Formats: sequence, structure tokens, C-alpha cells
Amino acid sequence: MADGDNKSANMIAQETAQLEEQLQGWGEVILAGDRVVRWEKPWFPGALMGATTMLFLMIYYLDPSVLTGLSCAVMLLCLADYLVPTLAPRTQRRTVGWWKRLCALKEEKPKMYFASVISSLLAVAWIGQQVHNLFLTYLIVSFLLLLPGMNQHGVITKYASMAKREINKLLKQKEKKNE
Repeated sequence: MADGDNKSANMIAQETAQLEEQLQGWGEVILAGDRVVRWEKPWFPGALMGATTMLFLMIYYLDPSVLTGLSCAVMLLCLADYLVPTLAPRTQRRTVGWWKRLCALKEEKPKMYFASVISSLLAVAWIGQQVHNLFLTYLIVSFLLLLPGMNQHGVITKYASMAKREINKLLKQKEKKNE
């Protein structure tokens, strides 16, 4: 068993070295981008939103053809090909954590799970029907760009704990009514 662990550690070290070599030219760009999305300066969120807004206004104004849109999408995929390997491990840990919580909710409280999932999907479907696709994409991209900074500055934790407190209050009130 230890030999297998040693081999996997060697493979991880080798893959890390290869990734480091492949990303050599992108190092400064990635570091600068990381500083911006983590809001190291107070004006970074505004700059992020300004750049995102300008990009989406340009797309809306120019209304590019299918080929132009496809070309731009492929260019973005090429850029993501360089950036994703550095961001994927963190995202993967968080996604696995959320998935485990969702599975635990399904096991412990199946009715609550069903109601939550169905109501969430209905809300998303309704929002998708009411909001223009480009504006919805703008909101999603803006949120994803601001997410690391909000996480770094504790905004997500603050509002998640507030939401938990409110939900717990509602559940306690419901329990008191049932008694």
C-alpha cells in the first residue's frame, strides 16, 4: 500500500512540475488576476464590474454574428485552458463539499431535500424565462468574478450565517406552532 502511495505522490509531483513549466509565461498574469479577483485594493471590485459591463455592452451593441461569437468563445476556451488548471483544485474541493452536504440532506431529510431542489429549480426556470439571456449571462459572469473577493473578505460567510439564523428562527417558530 505504501508503494502505491509513493507512486501517486511521484505522479502528482511530476504533474505539478509539468503544469508549472506549461504556465511559466502566464505566472505574472495569473498572479495579477488573482490579486484583482481577491480585491487586494478597494477599487478592484469596481474595476472588475466596469470591465465586465463594458464587455457586455459591447457585445449587446455589436450584436456579433454566429461565427464571430463562436470565434470569441473558442478564444475564451483557449484562455481557460491556461487558467483552469490552477483554479480547479480549489473549486473541486468546494464542489465536493457542497455535494456531500446535499447527499446528507437527501439521506437525513428527503422531503426537505425534494422541496428545496424542486423550488430552487422552479425559481431558476422562472428567472431564466423572465430575464434576457445576455443580461442573465452578465449577472452570472459578474457574480463569478466577484465571488473570490467576496469569499476573501468574508461577505459570503456573513450573509450565509445570517440566512442560517433566519432559517433556524423560522424552523423554531414552526416547531412551536406544532407543539
